[in-house]
Amino acid sequence: MDKSNLTKEYTLNGTTVIWQSGKCTHSGNCVRNLSKVFQPKESPWIKMENASSEEIIATVHKCPSGALSIKA
Repeated sequence: MDKSNLTKEYTLNGTTVIWQSGKCTHSGNCVRNLSKVFQPKESPWIKMENASSEEIIATVHKCPSGALSIKA
């Protein structure tokens, strides 16, 4: 399996975050904006239960590379 192009989904309470590793430029916006959810040294690295859906969605929309998105 090519780990440089993984796609993972993280879901809680009807909100799904999609992460595409191949698009990630490691800008750190997600960690700086919502470190209680986005914890890259942990596994799983996205802890959906640590914030509201609104907070998570707002942070995902700040991802400059599009590596993080919300499933419609």
